[in-house]
Amino acid sequence: MAQPVRRARSGVRREQILDVALHLFAERGAGNVTTRQIAQAVGISQPSLYAHFTSADAIADELCVRAFDALHTRFAAMLAGVDDPWQRVEALGRAYIEFGLDHPDMYRIAFMPTRPNQPPPGVTFDLATTDPGLAAGLRAFAALRDPIVAIRGRDDDQVAVIAQAIWAAVHGLTALLICKPYFPWAEREALIAAVIAMTRAYLSENRASE
Repeated sequence: MAQPVRRARSGVRREQILDVALHLFAERGAGNVTTRQIAQAVGISQPSLYAHFTSADAIADELCVRAFDALHTRFAAMLAGVDDPWQRVEALGRAYIEFGLDHPDMYRIAFMPTRPNQPPPGVTFDLATTDPGLAAGLRAFAALRDPIVAIRGRDDDQVAVIAQAIWAAVHGLTALLICKPYFPWAEREALIAAVIAMTRAYLSENRASE
């Protein structure tokens, strides 16, 4: 009878660690936060933290996966009932920006990391299969790629260029609004609409010939 209680308490502690770490990473950068600092902020010992996570990198990986999964969920909700691929691209662009503005700490850990995300010198491996955060990011990115394939009528190298260019455009606005909140920006909705219109125009110019 006691075992389920211990599991529940362990789950609560794990969530506390993740919540505290997310805020510390957002304030200082994931690469500048140690497990000792996280444990102190949670109010537990470092060995107690290690019962849940082996390192600060493991915590950052978990948070990154959660952020991308949350974005993917936002995408799915935004696309519900939207069948036209052009409208899907616009909806995804808006969902991306709104997600970042609604959850800036999550956005930072997913899209503005401060930890190294490449193999050590002399080591080669496929990051898409070894980096859980990147794998989750690719799943979210596929939601944008798919309607572009539908618009072009085929999946080719240009699809990757178009999808990544649109992804970069919405990222640029999102990151600037998060990082430079005191800049005298124009009205936010007008900025978002302008970026979405620019991505649609770019996609229109680069759609496959009839």
